[in-house]
Amino acid sequence: MAKKTTWFLLVSLLFLSVAANTHIKVTDNPADELVAVLNQNRTAHKTSSLYDNQGLACIALQYIKAFQGNCDAVGGTDAKKPKDSAFAETFAPNCGVQVSALSPITGRLLGCQSKYVDASKAFSEILMENEKSLEILYNKNHTEVGAAVSGSDGGSPYFWCVLFSNGKSNSSFVLEGGVAKITKPGCFSGANDVCSSANDWSRSRLIWPVVSTALVAVGYAFGL
Repeated sequence: MAKKTTWFLLVSLLFLSVAANTHIKVTDNPADELVAVLNQNRTAHKTSSLYDNQGLACIALQYIKAFQGNCDAVGGTDAKKPKDSAFAETFAPNCGVQVSALSPITGRLLGCQSKYVDASKAFSEILMENEKSLEILYNKNHTEVGAAVSGSDGGSPYFWCVLFSNGKSNSSFVLEGGVAKITKPGCFSGANDVCSSANDWSRSRLIWPVVSTALVAVGYAFGL
């Protein structure tokens, strides 16, 4: 019995050591962080902060998915955007947003690149690229915002999207059952959903082969 207890403690320590050395890191939702940075910039500019609408944010993620990982279609001469009809026909149903509760989109910010960066850099270096972006950011007609961050199939390229609306927070982008449908990959703001850092997925997967090896070693030690 003492021998088994000793082995159990050793393997437990090994597990904790592996977990620590793989630097597994579950971050706060980067879409929530993007909204926080955006609102900080608005208030610093003496413009009101915006309500983070979960339904609108989920639609922002659907907006990203409409590009199907084509980074070249974002900005430049080949820039494209989903049809306005897609909001009612596709985006809202995919999120569980009541079509009757859709409000006008008063602004859009969209960026894409091959390298993942945190919310602050995405905001300043990707989304705020010109005067037009600043005009959209500080527009006083906005009342609510929704942000989304996603990679293509969980990896590069990475998209950042912010949608603005002038709807009322308690009656626009209303969700059936009060909760948006969580669609992966990607994160959207206002959902109380934790999202893993894009750079840590591979590390988190590395732990399981090592842990599996450790458990096999325990089996041999105990004669299982």
